Order: sequence, then C-alpha cells, then structure tokens
Amino acid sequence: MSLLQNPLPEPGDETPEIQSPSSPPSVENPPWTGFDVLGIIAFTIIALIILPVVVVICAHAVAFPKLSFGEIVQVPEIVLVVQLLIYVVVFALIFRLVRSRSGEFWAALRWNFPGSWIGFLILGALLYFALMGLGQVLPIPKHLPIDRFFQTSREAAMMSVLSVTLAPFMEEVFFRGLLYPVLARRFGVAASIFLTGAAFGLLHGAQLKYSWAVLIIFIVGVVLTAVRAYTKSVGASFLVHAAYNGTLSVL
Repeated sequence: MSLLQNPLPEPGDETPEIQSPSSPPSVENPPWTGFDVLGIIAFTIIALIILPVVVVICAHAVAFPKLSFGEIVQVPEIVLVVQLLIYVVVFALIFRLVRSRSGEFWAALRWNFPGSWIGFLILGALLYFALMGLGQVLPIPKHLPIDRFFQTSREAAMMSVLSVTLAPFMEEVFFRGLLYPVLARRFGVAASIFLTGAAFGLLHGAQLKYSWAVLIIFIVGVVLTAVRAYTKSVGASFLVHAAYNGTLSVL
C-alpha cells in the first residue's frame, strides 16, 4: 500500500468478508433426506402386503388350483417370485428418487467398485469363518423359518443364487447406499455404523425367529457398513456381502 493511498474504502467499494472458522463439510451429504428413506420403507411395507396377495391369487388360478391360499404361500417358488417382484418395484422407486434428487444414480449412491476385488471377497469369507464359532455357542434354535427354503437341492440352488446376487445387491443399495449416508450426516460415522447394522439385523429377524442368530447378522451389518464408511464404496461392501453369503451357501 502506498503511503498516500487512502486506507479507508471508498463509497461503493465492497467490504471484504471476514472468513470465520467453520467445521469441515460433512463427509456424507446425500441429496435425499431421512423422510425420503422413510417413504421408501413405507412403500416397501405396502408392497409386502399387496404383491403376495396378487401373486398367490394368480398362482391359484393358473398353477395351483387345488391348493389353498395358505398352502400356496408356503411354496418356495412363489416366495421367490414375490421377493423378485418386490426387489423390482422397490429398486425402481429408489432409482427414480435418487435420479430426481441428484440427476444421476450410481455415482450419487457411491456404487463404485474398488480397484482390486480379491481382498474384499476374502474379507467376506473370513467374516463367515470368524462368526461361525459364535454361532456354535449362542442358543440358536435348530430349526429356523429360513430352513424351509433349503429342503430340496433345487430350492437350495435357487436360494443360493439369490443370496449372492440380487439379495446383497438390494440390501446394499438400501442400507449402505441410501440409509447409511443419511444417518451419518445426522449422527456421525460411528453411531451410524451401529444403527445401520441394527436395522440390517432386524430385517432378518423374522427369518431367524428373532433368536440370537440376529446378533450374528447385526455384526455382519456393522462390518459391511464399516467397509462402506472406510472405502466410500457401496461396491466394496457388496463384494464382502456376496462373499459372506456365498461362503455360507457353499458350506
């Protein structure tokens, strides 16, 4: 500054803004909100009520006229068809929601795969073996509702394929892609890992009679969410998830 220069701002000059210290931006800041997630949950519940009724009525008219509605509901193939339809309609709604909020889907959901897959696949297998011992000591019933889908080799094959493809895909899209970042923005990373893991465990509660087996699924959910939080990649948590389910199905 020159000695003759007026140190005071001239009229009309913009006063420079003083930058006050502020906290760094949140690591997770998705364009959707918690109310959007609640809307997805509400829609899923409605789909779980309506779609089975529609499928059972159609199956009774076309394929199983001699079976009662209650018996048709127990047919594994019917359960699989219902599950697939629910996946389709829920994914369509999630896709539309994310696209409407961000203009893109995969990037907004952080569905990006790591450069090397092998480490995450190994982690999924190791996670299964690490929790296998816990399953031996917990008071878990010998017969669980999910066991009825593995009574024949055909049923077991269908469920095994589903468990390493569409099931982990949809669960990762919702829990680690949609739910976790909303929770992390509000509660922070550590609490959100716990909360997402708890929600993941509760989802599987009915299949496991709400027994101590849910604790194992909760731990799996915590690990999957921690992988998502650390890598910033839903693709990475999907690989761990698919490898865990695949190891469980094979063994």
